[in-house]
Amino acid sequence: MPEDAESDLDYRFTLANERTFLAWVRTGLGLVAGGVAVEQYVTVGPSGTTRVVGLVALVMGMVVAAGGWVHWHRVQRAMESHTRLPRQPMAAVLAFGVAALALALVVAILTGS
Repeated sequence: MPEDAESDLDYRFTLANERTFLAWVRTGLGLVAGGVAVEQYVTVGPSGTTRVVGLVALVMGMVVAAGGWVHWHRVQRAMESHTRLPRQPMAAVLAFGVAALALALVVAILTGS
């Protein structure tokens, strides 16, 4: 066994990090698709509200996808340098952002009925 074999990064961790990144990209894509759907198909409530909700979902999709890449890169560097893994603030951004979007849609639907 070569001397540096023990210091090599286990490929399973790299692949797990990549799968997590891809999950963030899928989530971002889902937000983009949801934003387009709201913009095109939601007809209840004030049109300005649904337009804002659609645009916010689109922006959140971009932020989540980009934030997933930043997190993937930071985790990869931390694993390669054998340091602590960085914290992930995007999970809180995503959770509260989706909750706020859902609340805005509920208000739009209730006020438009």
